[in-house]
Amino acid sequence: MTVTLDDVRDAAARIEGVAHRTPVLRSRTLNSLVGAEVFVKCENLQRVGAFKFRGAYNAASRLTPEQLSRGIAAYSSGNHAQAVALAARELGTTAVIVMPEDTPTSKVEATRGYGAEVVTYDRYTGDRVAIGEALAAERGLALIPPYEHPHVIAGQGTAALELLEETGDLDALVVPVGGGGLIAGSATAAKGLQPGIKVIGVEPEEGDDTKRSLEAGRRVSIAVPRTIADGQAADIPGELTFSLNQKLVDDIVLVSDDEIRQAMRTAFERMKTVVEPSGATPLAALLAGRIDPVPRRIGVIVSGGNIDTRRFAQLVG
Repeated sequence: MTVTLDDVRDAAARIEGVAHRTPVLRSRTLNSLVGAEVFVKCENLQRVGAFKFRGAYNAASRLTPEQLSRGIAAYSSGNHAQAVALAARELGTTAVIVMPEDTPTSKVEATRGYGAEVVTYDRYTGDRVAIGEALAAERGLALIPPYEHPHVIAGQGTAALELLEETGDLDALVVPVGGGGLIAGSATAAKGLQPGIKVIGVEPEEGDDTKRSLEAGRRVSIAVPRTIADGQAADIPGELTFSLNQKLVDDIVLVSDDEIRQAMRTAFERMKTVVEPSGATPLAALLAGRIDPVPRRIGVIVSGGNIDTRRFAQLVG
């Protein structure tokens, strides 16, 4: 399987009027700190507070009426959970979501608030893929994984498609990397529109499975990451996402938890926007000088803003 620019464009047409076309912010202070012209695509202002709704709705809306009547299953650390729950509600069906038991409370409550049933597991001892597949098979549900699905990847790529439509040519696109779906879709869109653009992924230092995998030329598994960037706590890239990212991603850089905290502070204080840790990693990479040399015009996808006030205060206070 593969994903093309046409797939991303088709996804854009399908989600139009359902997903938000999120704003692109600019900040003179950020430009000065980075030494470049930075365009920030604010997926923290997307429905459910993250880019995940794009892919979830694109995939769910293609299910047959019979599949929709039975319901949808998914597994997620939080944002994909909310996205599938909302997509199911929009399409008049139900959802059952497998979530880690240590998922931030705000994400669990939001998922239930969209009408989904939540089944928890221990992320450090349990296999969410096996649990999700077994649950879907037992109940006859359509399983929509968080990134290992061409329609999910194409949907995520619409964020980069919109960004480039608004900004015109960019020298680089900087994207958070968890399972690899957002950067795979974004790179597909960006390089389809502008072959010379540099696509750079950002991972937390403790969750560098994609960086290791690209360097090794094969998928490498690591221990489940312990990082404040819970949305990027993947232990191995997806097969489909890795096959795409091998071809399209130019570099992966790493940031520390402290650098992520500082990026969250900067976004809040200077851009008046709330970003969750996983969404802040591209800003962290730019602010910490992890990208060198610095491209002249840079697009950044801030992937989400799902964090409650207590957790936010703990991290940035």
